Formats: sequence, C-alpha cells, structure tokens
Amino acid sequence: MREFKDRMAKEGKLIEIEREVSSKYEVADIYAELERKGNILPVLFHSVDGMHNVKVIMNVVGGREILAELLGTSYAELTPFMAKIPEAGNNNDGKVKMVEDSATKEVVGEPNLNELPILTHFRGDGGAYITGGVVVAESDGVMNASIHRLMVLDDKRLAARLVPSRHLYKMHREAIERGEDLKVGIAIGVDPLVLLAASTRVPPGKEFDYASALKKEPVELFKLANGVAVPHAEIVLEGYIGETRAKEGPFIDITGTYDQIREEPVITLTRMYRRRDAIYHAILPSGAEHKLLMGVPYEPLMFRAVERVARVKNVFLTEGGCCYLHAVVQIKKEKEGEPKNAIIAAFAAHPSLKRVVVVDEDIDIFNPDDVEYAIATRVRWDEDVVALRNAKGSSLDPSSKNGLTTKFGIDATKELGEAGKAYKRVVRIKNQK
Repeated sequence: MREFKDRMAKEGKLIEIEREVSSKYEVADIYAELERKGNILPVLFHSVDGMHNVKVIMNVVGGREILAELLGTSYAELTPFMAKIPEAGNNNDGKVKMVEDSATKEVVGEPNLNELPILTHFRGDGGAYITGGVVVAESDGVMNASIHRLMVLDDKRLAARLVPSRHLYKMHREAIERGEDLKVGIAIGVDPLVLLAASTRVPPGKEFDYASALKKEPVELFKLANGVAVPHAEIVLEGYIGETRAKEGPFIDITGTYDQIREEPVITLTRMYRRRDAIYHAILPSGAEHKLLMGVPYEPLMFRAVERVARVKNVFLTEGGCCYLHAVVQIKKEKEGEPKNAIIAAFAAHPSLKRVVVVDEDIDIFNPDDVEYAIATRVRWDEDVVALRNAKGSSLDPSSKNGLTTKFGIDATKELGEAGKAYKRVVRIKNQK
C-alpha cells in the first residue's frame, strides 16, 4: 500500500491533510465531504489525535478508475478483464511466497489499540471501528483471508462481525467445537489488490493465490509468533477468537442505514506489529471504497455465470443500488429467452442481488439514463419481467423481512429479426446538415 500511496503522491493524485484532526467523527466528516464533492482520490491525514508516528489513509481503492489502473485495464473493461483471471490463480503467477522477515516487524510489542488512530465514523455508532483490516486464520491446513468490521471494546479486545455461512464463521465454530481458540492475524494497510482479493468469494484458502494472479507476481507472506501467515502490512494485530461474545453495533453498512446490534465473537489481542511510521487504513462505512470492495468482486462472478447461458458483454452493479443490490447485464442476444436465463444466472451468482436489468449492446450500462431508456422503450411489463417472491436476499436491505425479499428481473432487450427493426435508434451526428 505504501508503494501505491507514494506513486499516487508523485502523480499528484493524493490529497493530504496536514492539520491536526480528531479520530472521533472529524476525519470521517472531512473525507465524506470530499467524496460528496466527487473526489475519487486517496486522502492522507498526517496528524490524527496528535499521533505523528501513525498517519491515516482513506479511499485507497475508492474508484473503478483507480482499480482499473492497478489491474492494467480500462473502466469499461474492468469486469470482463477480471472475469478472465482464475479465482485460484495459476501455475505462473497464482502462488504465494513465504518469507522470513517483513518491514511490518519494525516495531513489535504488547497490543494497545489506544496507540492507533481508530476512527469513530458516525454519531450513532456503537464505538470506534477497524474497517480496513484483513483477518487471516488457518484451520486444517486451509487458510482464509477476509475483511470484517471490528468494533473496539478496550485496548486489547475487538468484537468481530462474523456472517453465518462465511468461511471464517465456520472456522471459528469448528474450532470452538474442538475446544480450541481460533488464532488470527489482522493486517491493516495491505497492497490494494490483496485487499480486493480478500473481498472476493474464491475457493476456500485461495485468497492470496487470487491476489497473486491479480498482481501477476507472488504475494509474500510471513508468519506471526502464533503461526498465522499474513501479507506485508503497515500494522498487524495478532490474537485469537474464543468463546466470549459481546454486543457489536450499531454500525452503518453499505446502504447507509444502521445494521442491527448482535452478540458477536470477541478477538483478544496478544501482540502488535507495525512500521515505525505506520499508515492506518480506514474505510468509510457506506463510502465509495466500501461499496467498491463489497460490490465489484461480484461482477466477474455474475459475468461467468451469465456466460454459461448467453453471450455476455459486461456486468455492472449500479451506484444507485449501493453497488450491491441492483445490476445491469449487457448481452449480445442470439435467441429469444436468453435474457430471462441471464436474469436467473445473475441472481444465482450474487444471492444478495435484488434487481437485474438485461440490455443489448447498444445500451451504455454505466449511464442510468440509457438503461432507463431501454426499460422505457423495450419492455412489455406483462411479458418481460421475472419476479422471485420470498427469496433470500440481503440482511443489509432494510426493506427485507426476516431476510426475505422479492427479486425483480427485467428483460430490456430488443426483439430479434424483423420485429427488432422498430427499435433502431437514430444516431445524431455532430454538426449534421
């Protein structure tokens, strides 16, 4: 991440806040205002709570443009490009490399969360939250790396939101059933592509292999004192998840609304590692970076799923749908009925998806007005709609009831053959005479 930050600074793409600010609301307020004004660049705070040896960075990968640049592709081709990268890596660039040492070990000592500028983002929050930490654990020889919100309980304990059915939740449950604690490492301030990989649903234990494939070079891991292998980072917290639980929340999630308070497992910290001049990475809840990391990893999954039933051209999770709940799928239609198959495939690939619109190649899927045009001119509501009632949706959707919702698919494609000629659009030529 530090190399990325330095490169962005050299290119004039890093916003720097020199004055002293508070971790309680002020950092989040300043950053949120920049985002409201359209900023997509990383923001570095030099002095938070008077700490001069630990800076704060936000919005490391808050825009599709930056992510596309990191991957060596374009904004429009981001999803098709990612869909071609093997989720489990490959023999050439999908393997990790174990190393003995790391700059992360420059300062090693007893854990004390008070030494870090951990942010309290909103005035209704349950407390200060670590939001950019990659939690790494290993069980039965299988590793997991994933991002979880972590609420500060005191200087050595965190409450971790572990979602049922996810890999880390299962690993913790199985460890407790064996009468063991689950050892973990929490890496904060990692390579942006490692962060993306940790946000992606890949085969069990393949997050770092996938990150290596994204980077086109092996990701380096080093072992903590508790045996957990983590990537190079600005800060690493070592600890374990035991049987103890604590109230976690309220927390603003991706929809900009508060998620409920739950009893969640407690992480007890045993050691802290960091760079001497560490940079703490904070992700604003419901901000652009949060939405990108939550949503974009699902786009290649949907692309590959739709590819099995139609000639898919692109997939986009819309900003109005929180980059998570609403999608547009673009296909080259060859047979009637393909759009409905594409709808079902998209819902299967992204279970939290609530609405999907399937459009033709001539529609700009990144332009909401163009997508609405397709709906307005190409949809017969009694023929072109798929409704799935009482389907399992997202717990983050405030309109869902007991996790159930109605999912809605719209076939906004033109008819094929002679009937399709009625949908031909006039292309206006500039300065036409």
